[in-house]
Amino acid sequence: MSIAEKRTQNTTMTIEEFLALPDDGVHRELIEGRLWEGGRTVRNRNHSRVEARIAWILVNWIRDQPLPRGEVVSGEAGFRLREEPVTLVGIDVAVVSARLASASGPVSPYFEGPPLLAVEILSPSDEHQDIVKKVNLYLKIGVVVWVVDPDFRTLSVHRAGAEAETFNISHEVSGDPELPGFRMKVADIFPS
Repeated sequence: MSIAEKRTQNTTMTIEEFLALPDDGVHRELIEGRLWEGGRTVRNRNHSRVEARIAWILVNWIRDQPLPRGEVVSGEAGFRLREEPVTLVGIDVAVVSARLASASGPVSPYFEGPPLLAVEILSPSDEHQDIVKKVNLYLKIGVVVWVVDPDFRTLSVHRAGAEAETFNISHEVSGDPELPGFRMKVADIFPS
């Protein structure tokens, strides 16, 4: 069965088949073995600025951490969250542990495991049910998730087994215990 046939029949797909798909500007992820296509990946300017600011703040924090350090990645960095059913996602900004960074190797096209933190920045094309599904997927495997809304200038923190907390530009967010000592003013991630 061809990849095109698998896409139309909603059958399972391997990572190799997923990686062989064309780079045609369509946002795709492999969620629990099934191809998810989210339409054109055209980021707006505000999304990009917020993404850059969050990555910059996290990079500055990680530089102050003791060795071995993890790393901060952005721009739809690929993560293989599960092997069965295979789940490969792109994350706007993520903090990766030192162990995962070294285990995945510098030439791998994706990380072989989940990050400590996944930051999803809402875009005008995002649909509510897709964000809920993705957040729940992360929470099932113990990833802390920030959902950032550039329009309302809010940041919601999701942790497994806890109620979500939403912060606005008058608040400060702590990364403890997953990101020890990390603190950030929510206003710092949004353009003035």
